[in-house]
Amino acid sequence: MHQSDNNWITIGRLSDLVVGSGVGARYGDRQVAVFLIPQLDDQVFVLDNYCPISGVNIIARGMVGDIQGEPVVATPLYKKHFSLLDGRCIEDDSHKLTTYAVRIEGDELQVAASRKEADAAA
Repeated sequence: MHQSDNNWITIGRLSDLVVGSGVGARYGDRQVAVFLIPQLDDQVFVLDNYCPISGVNIIARGMVGDIQGEPVVATPLYKKHFSLLDGRCIEDDSHKLTTYAVRIEGDELQVAASRKEADAAA
């Protein structure tokens, strides 16, 4: 991970991602899950990798699909579905994952450097 400019941090390369699957990456002191879904307008989604239901970093290992057209990832252990768009748990709204603004610069995968930039870019 390196600082690419004042507002964005490079967390990996687009070429490292696997279509339709999650990949774990480091973002500061957190682990994030990165998903590449080329069929959607927003092709890359970045969410917390930490599952609030199981208490482990495992979201990147979840199965990607959709529920009524909304892209989701199912947690590997409990099969609960989190929206890739806003991080909410479809089955239990008391659980939510943080989502991050993302951009592609060449082959670099970049995430907003702070929640403030992430909220502004959303």
